Amino acid sequence: MSAEPVTAAGGFYEGGLRRVARVVLLDPRDRILLLHGHEPDDPADDWWFTPGGGVEGEETREQAALRELAEETGITDVALGPVLWRRRCSFPFAGRRWDQDEWYYLARTTRTVTAAATALTELERRSVAGARWWTCPELTGARETVYPTRLAGLLRTLLDEGPPARPVTLDTEIVR
Repeated sequence: MSAEPVTAAGGFYEGGLRRVARVVLLDPRDRILLLHGHEPDDPADDWWFTPGGGVEGEETREQAALRELAEETGITDVALGPVLWRRRCSFPFAGRRWDQDEWYYLARTTRTVTAAATALTELERRSVAGARWWTCPELTGARETVYPTRLAGLLRTLLDEGPPARPVTLDTEIVR
């Protein structure tokens, strides 16, 4: 996939959407690393999600994926693979609506212990409660909210069939 620099003013938005790179990080046992997040002022309103975040400045999505992974987990020894999935989503968080165009990159690591997050934003410090490695069966049986909402099935397909030839476009998710 070719590198794609940001051309929008401020580096975050293009066409009204925040450009986001996320990482589907798998360990040698095919477990996926998810972060545990919550509304900053309501820890009971919580969910699990893949590491990642907004593209900054002139960086590519690939660079953003690796930077965000390092900032949020301390993990830097990864082999970044292809884009697996693309998703547009819209959701309320921290008192505003976020409209995002997310690309999910496959990555592998031999490291199974997350280090302390190295560079969380103030908002992330108030809303990220930790990280956990999940097996596919654990994810399938989870009662917690996980994003993207079909992650268990997507992971099962990935593990059974390998990465898709082209990125799969997921349904747009709008959370009210």
